[in-house]
Amino acid sequence: MFRGMDEVGWASMKHAYGSAEDVPELLRGLASACPQERERALDGMYGAVHHQGDVYDSTLACIPFLFEVVGQAELRDRGSVVELLVSIGGGDAFDDGPHEDGDGGEGNYAMARTAIRSGAAAFIGLLADRDPEVRRAAPTALVRFLGEPEHVLGLLTGRLEEEEEEQVRPALAEGLGLFARLHPASAAPAVEHLVELGAAPHDPGLRLAALGQLAGCAPDRLPTDLVPTVTALLRARRPRVPDQPQRPDTDTLIGHLRRLRPADEEGGHLLRTLHTALGDRTADRIALLKGQLSSDESADRCNGVWLAAGLLREWRGSYEELVALIGEQVVTEEQRLRDAAASVLETLFGLAAPAADHLAALVAAGSEHRIRQWEHGTPALGAPLKALARAGDPRAVAALAEVLDGPVVPPETGYEVQHLGPAAAPLAPLLRERLGELPLDELDTYNRAVPLLFALGRLGHAPAVPEMLRLLHGTPEGLRSREWLVRAIADALGRCGPDAREAIPALRELLDGECAVAAAGALWSVEGDAEAVLPTLLGGLVEGQLLARDAAEALGRLGPVARPALPALRGMADSGKVWLRASAASALWDIAGDPEPVLPALRSAWEQNAHTRILLADCLTRMGPAGAPAHDLLRTELATRRRHQARAGTYGSDNIGEDEQLLRACRAALDTA
Repeated sequence: MFRGMDEVGWASMKHAYGSAEDVPELLRGLASACPQERERALDGMYGAVHHQGDVYDSTLACIPFLFEVVGQAELRDRGSVVELLVSIGGGDAFDDGPHEDGDGGEGNYAMARTAIRSGAAAFIGLLADRDPEVRRAAPTALVRFLGEPEHVLGLLTGRLEEEEEEQVRPALAEGLGLFARLHPASAAPAVEHLVELGAAPHDPGLRLAALGQLAGCAPDRLPTDLVPTVTALLRARRPRVPDQPQRPDTDTLIGHLRRLRPADEEGGHLLRTLHTALGDRTADRIALLKGQLSSDESADRCNGVWLAAGLLREWRGSYEELVALIGEQVVTEEQRLRDAAASVLETLFGLAAPAADHLAALVAAGSEHRIRQWEHGTPALGAPLKALARAGDPRAVAALAEVLDGPVVPPETGYEVQHLGPAAAPLAPLLRERLGELPLDELDTYNRAVPLLFALGRLGHAPAVPEMLRLLHGTPEGLRSREWLVRAIADALGRCGPDAREAIPALRELLDGECAVAAAGALWSVEGDAEAVLPTLLGGLVEGQLLARDAAEALGRLGPVARPALPALRGMADSGKVWLRASAASALWDIAGDPEPVLPALRSAWEQNAHTRILLADCLTRMGPAGAPAHDLLRTELATRRRHQARAGTYGSDNIGEDEQLLRACRAALDTA
């Protein structure tokens, strides 16, 4: 195997973390007889060679050798390698549109897809491979990359007649659905096969798979009694947990994600397609999920947890009872289910409150729920503790104090303090102590310092000003990301207000440097001298977009004394750049109190970019009755069922917390009318 691999110039190639000279070791690891080594190698491939979907020159060079691994029938875990090839070729793309590769262009992506298409004939034999996991992965690869629609359809339908494994047959139905979406001109026969597979006498699992695929490619062919039909099929189908060899227990990201995946993956996939079909019918979806989360089968409950996450991320609603049921899963004895529930709850922020009692019990049960140790890299804050803190529960304070008092503080710890509000005040001395201990000239100084500064700033902890100034004066000029570190220091000093007066000389010195706008904003908060900061902030309005936004925000905080900035801000309010428009509108109101130039800019920014809406809703709150002409935007937002960052056809918003913050801001603004 791997003939010629050592002759490839790997050292001259790149992956996400620099030189690709370690890639041959990863490729050999994929073919290892040791399951732990195979899992670590796969983790390395996704973590570096195909990092976050990127395609590097080293990724392209791997493709022939990945095909070699797939073709060796005696090797284990080849199904995962087939999935890796599908992902490298753009597995989630339904077209050949532009994609950005690891070098910042589109060429590597296109070359990867071409290379995998050229070898796609290898996927044909995998349909009958002796390994059922390979047979499950093969249909997707075949449909995506073998460019002969009639041949592909014949292969899938022929294999359906021969395949006896109930775990594999739904994957063939999925292949038919994917075929219908990718080849609409040839879709009719595939749709007819799906209609036939979705009816009796086929087994419930296959019928659910077929109905789910019909929902995606031919919803008009779904039965009119879809919900009762599916409910009956779910009752008839028992969770199917494949009898597989014991998987390795490694502290890799791949291993962690594998443990989070539901034991009954087939059931999870089938039900996900059902939920996609139900869309915004949240009452039906909640009813189905409550049944799953109350099941005696842990596999059913695990699937329910992940499906609930998709519902919560995409749609607004009243989820207290559903979240409470998810909370019950974090105290189960089964690690897979417990980890899944905690992972979902950490994404819910305040919505996780109904699960707080169970989260608190789990956090108190052991240090492994407070800090997550990885085989490589920095420890991370445990999902149960993160979820408890994000829910704003004060019981997280003692656990965070223990983390901050430990030998290694996960960098993200400081960011979670903000959700606890005033209850987090007892953490301030520990945060200050950790900041004072940081080395001034190491590569990770920035990554470790900024979250601590963020927390101390949000707490307004002025006793930490000496430690902040130590960092400001002591870090060398060549330190990585030093400019951003200085901005974070200035922000933290500004949030300490007049109690940070000893920082005034240092902030004044910064007015002549690249962090002048951040320093001016902080200096105003600390000293309140408009004459000292206005020239800098006015100059910032004509800089790049980010500095202009920061300058506008700071000028807004100055209020009426910033009237010299009004002409420039009115110009920004007419800008074609939506964030400049939004920031200028907010500042214009705070400085002049005149709604005439504010409302048009506010409305256009709101409609153009949903991400501006929290800023603008807060502005409308400050405007009070003067903002009434724009209150239709607030009422429309509150009446909209889909979360503002979620889009149709996606799995939901990345940040439920921001959407809930927007809803609170809209209500607050309407309350001022």
